[in-house]
Order: sequence, then C-alpha cells, then structure tokens
Amino acid sequence: MEEIRNYDASFIKVLEGLEGVRKRPSMYIGSTSTEGLHHLVFEVLDNSIDEAMAGFCKNIIVKINNDNSVSVLDDGRGIPPDLHPQYKVSGIELALTKLHAGGKFDGKVYKVSGGLHGVGVSVVNALSKELYVEVYRDSKKYYQTYSRGKPITELKEEPINSDITGTFIKFKPDEEIFEKIEFDYEIIREKLLTLSFLNKGVKIILIDERNGKREEFCFEGGIKSYLEELTKDKNSLIETVYFNEEKENYYFETVFTYTSQVKGILLSYVNSINTIEGGTHLTGFKSGFTKFFNEEGLKFGFLKEDDTYTWDDVSEGLYSIINIKIIDPQFEGQTKTKLGNSWIKKEIEDFVYHNLLTILEKNPNTLKTILKRIDLAKKAREAARKAREIVRKKAFLDDSLPGKLADCSERDPEKSELFIVEGESAGGSAKQGRDRKTQAILPIKGKILNAVKSTVNKLLDNNEIKALIASLGTGILDNFDINKLRYKKIIIMTDADVDGSHIKTLLLAFFWTYLRDIIKNGNLFVAQPPLYKITYGKNVKYIYSDEEKDYEIEKLSKEGIKFNINRYKGLGEMNPDELYETTMNVESRIIKKVTIEDAIKAKETIDTLMGDNVSIRRSFIEEHALEVKEVDI
Repeated sequence: MEEIRNYDASFIKVLEGLEGVRKRPSMYIGSTSTEGLHHLVFEVLDNSIDEAMAGFCKNIIVKINNDNSVSVLDDGRGIPPDLHPQYKVSGIELALTKLHAGGKFDGKVYKVSGGLHGVGVSVVNALSKELYVEVYRDSKKYYQTYSRGKPITELKEEPINSDITGTFIKFKPDEEIFEKIEFDYEIIREKLLTLSFLNKGVKIILIDERNGKREEFCFEGGIKSYLEELTKDKNSLIETVYFNEEKENYYFETVFTYTSQVKGILLSYVNSINTIEGGTHLTGFKSGFTKFFNEEGLKFGFLKEDDTYTWDDVSEGLYSIINIKIIDPQFEGQTKTKLGNSWIKKEIEDFVYHNLLTILEKNPNTLKTILKRIDLAKKAREAARKAREIVRKKAFLDDSLPGKLADCSERDPEKSELFIVEGESAGGSAKQGRDRKTQAILPIKGKILNAVKSTVNKLLDNNEIKALIASLGTGILDNFDINKLRYKKIIIMTDADVDGSHIKTLLLAFFWTYLRDIIKNGNLFVAQPPLYKITYGKNVKYIYSDEEKDYEIEKLSKEGIKFNINRYKGLGEMNPDELYETTMNVESRIIKKVTIEDAIKAKETIDTLMGDNVSIRRSFIEEHALEVKEVDI
C-alpha cells in the first residue's frame, strides 16, 4: 500500500454540513445518557487509532480531567492546518466544524479506518460546551478554541523548537445536551484495553486526574495476548493457534484455542470496531472452520459418510478472536456492527481452511484433541434434540397462564411490561402499587435453578421456570417464537443486596442460555431500586448509591438540616406507593437495558462461583469479599 506522507488539507473531502447535530444528538451518538457521553471519547480516540493503523502513531494519552473534561493526545501526523483549496478554511477548522469532513473518504491518506464515517470529531465539537485543539507539525504549534461547534478564536500558530507531530483535543461535553456529565473510568479503560490488544505495539496511557489513577496498555502480542486474558481462568485443551495474512486490500489475523467450557467466545473486529452482529468476514471464518473439521472428522473416522458437524458443534468451547483491517469497509447501518463486503467471505473461508490444514495436519495430537471435543459437542447436541422432543410434550408449554401471574389488562404487547419480582412479599407490594392496565407482576420464590449447569429436563420441571416461560408466551428451544412475546419490556426487579444480585445473575444466565433473542431484541431490563430514603422536614428523597448518600448527608449536615435516613433491606419493606414511585413509575424509575455483554458477564460469574475450578472460585471470593457491605442472616 502506498503511504501518503505529504498529508495536507486538499485530502479532506466534505460530504455535508454540521446541521442538526445539536437538535438530534441521538442520531449521531446513540443517546444523551452515559452511553452517548462516552461515545464522544471514543470518536476522538478513533482518529488517533486511525493514525496508528496507518502506521504514523505509536503513543496515545487519554486523560479524564478534574472538571470532567477529557483530553486525547497522539503522536500522529496532526490534522492539516493549511487552507483547504475549496472551502478556504484550515483543515483543522474544516475537520472540526463540517459533518463528514475527513481524510478517510478517498482511500489515499487512510487505507483503513474506523470512526463514524468522518462524523466523529465534528459531532464531538458540536456537542461540547468547550473544545480546544492543538496540532503539532512542521516545527509549529497550531491551536484554536471552539464552543458548541463554532470557532470562538482564530487558528493561531507559534514556532516550537521540535519536530514532534500529533494532535491534542480537549473537550467538555455540554450540560444542555447530556443528562449527566460524569465519565466512568472503567468504561473508558475497557475500550482502551481492547484497542491496545487490537493494535499491537501502540502504547495507550489512561490518566484520571480526579483520583490519581494511571494505567498503561501496550501489547506486543496483540490478539494473542487478548486471548490469553480471556482464557486465563479456563481449562485450555490445546496450545493457542495463530495465523495471519496481509494482502493489498486487507490484513487478516485470527487466534483460537479450545476449552472444556460449554460456551465459547468468538470476537470479531474490523478496523478496531467490534462487529457484534458479525458479517461476511465472520461467515467466511465459520465456513472455513466447519469445512476443515468435517473433512478431518471423516478422515479420522469420527464421522460417517452421510454425517456432518454443524457450526454449533465446532464452536462449543472455542475461544477465538478475528481481527481484520480492510480498505473501504461496507458496514450495515450507522452503528457499524455488521460487515457487508461480499468479496471478503470467500477470501477468509479459503485462507482459514488452508491454514488449518497446514498447521493442524503437522500437529496430529492437537487435531485429534479438537476432533474429540467437537464430537462430544455433536453427541450432546443430539441428546439435547431428543430432550427437546420430550419437552414438546410437557403440558406447561401450552397457552395457559400461571396462577401466580398478576396480568395486566392491556393486550397490546407494545404497551405492556412484565416485572419479575424477587419474593412473595415484594410481589404483593408490586401487585398493589402497579399500573394494572399496563404492568404485570410475576413473583419468583427464592433462587431459580442454575441454567448453566442444570439439564433441560430439570429446568423445565422447576415451577418458577415453568411460570416464567408461560408468562412470557414465547415458548422455549425449538418452540421459541419472539413474535409471541406478550410484553415489550421484561423487567427483573430484585433486592439491592447480595441475595438479590445472585437471583438477578441467575435470571440473566437463564435468559442468555435459553431466551437469548429476548436480550438481542432489547426487551430485557433490570430495575434499579433505591438503597436509602432520606427524610427531612416534609421532604423525601430516594438514594440509589452509596456515593449519592454520602453527598446528600454531607450537604444536609453543612446546611444544618436535621434528617433521618433509612436503609432498604429489600423491596418487601416498601409500601406499594413507595415501590411504584421509586421503581415502577415510568416517569421516575431507573431501569437498565440488558445487553449481550451483561448476560455474558452474568454467565461467567455463574461459571466462577458454581464451576468446577475451586481455586478460581476461592480467588474470586477473596477478591470481592470486602465489597459485601451487608449480609442478611
């Protein structure tokens, strides 16, 4: 690939203006809540990563400042400061004030890139109360200040006695746009950690000035290091297998191992973007993988002539990462979570197949270990199919609703919601306090069975599970039909204590294992009940975190106001009106949509706490023991 080093403003192409971003921010960043707030950081960061993928950036520093602004510094080439030949403003101002303005559209400056189709940094500028940019190149420093997408100073320059290059952007999100401006260190850390794995050799530093935290991420092993991190507490059956390929229009690498786990993990990335919906690259990978092991299964006598392995067989216990850097990726949708380039499917399918042939036929012991693992999965699948045939005959899969369900009167699923409530006492309060027209209540008694470890038959004989499936209306396994879901929102409502967290985790693991499409469809939520009630005079305030409690106590104490504070041990302690107002009222409640990532974490927690590895369980308990602040005995 030809490198463009004389990168100047003429390379920047403009597709349209910056209209409407402040009016409809969710169209560009997804939401104005926590997710959208952090999206701003990632869009600025994407520009630095693009420079890294182009081979011009080796160091990136991300800093959360005391005033809740964020700054990103890289040592890339720097945004071009010269005048654009058509628009007669500097490349810096153009990139920061014009939607779809960037050097990524003609494939010359950036052969591969992520970012929001060039939208990113201009949208960040539009949604920031303040934004300050510095560019270092040509032994000069260029700098300019913006507010809400508009320049408030001219672009200034001054000489520097250095040949350093790079871009520094500091922005403070606009409180007129965002619900809350408070950056979460862990959310940013997780993103930076992933990016450092995907871009080996690039050093990324994260600094939090609010508490003095500082971490540095740099992995020369790239995705091999990433896989080691994912499987460090898993029982790997083989040595890690890695191979890669670089061609004129793409770079592809993959790494995998097999474990004794029932569920595996397959992560795919395109230009450092997590393609959670897959795409043509993933289809090619699966095809090449399945084709190879079917041929080897026949050759070694694991399969009969008319029999085959499915992808489900091949992927059981498989931990794998796919990383592609591609010119002109065709993503489906603004969110960029599915790759659509049709030509890449066959390329990857053939490459994966031939590399497996080359590597594993030279290592017959590894190959036979994998084939035994796959064949075991196939036998389990066939046994599960027989179990499902038995399940179909179970009476609870008919249309009758359980007696413990307090259904709502509304029959339109789009207007209805189901609360899965921990305990009969809380269930009683919820039934009394609810909106009977649109809110249904299903009390769950005690901890449900562990879906990860229990057999299908055992699960479906459990009264709580049977009541839940019947209430949802979708059926399960081969009978599952998302179109029959009786409620648009399914809301898990448990106590804010250790037992409640355990029940919530078990429910999430059940949905992940057997009702995953409900999560994918965005129908599953978790309620956030208050932890405390503070009363002062005629005022009542509900508190949802210990940090918020400490803040309120300090504020009231400073103002000399007498107050009472009550800690809720459980939902059952609230009267119906309190429960409705704090946790169920659509106007005032806090509910969190469950993502696939949330469900995977719940499943992994169950694996840790209830799995076969005693040392891992002991380490987990020792690590988190001090987090338990109250235990009901």
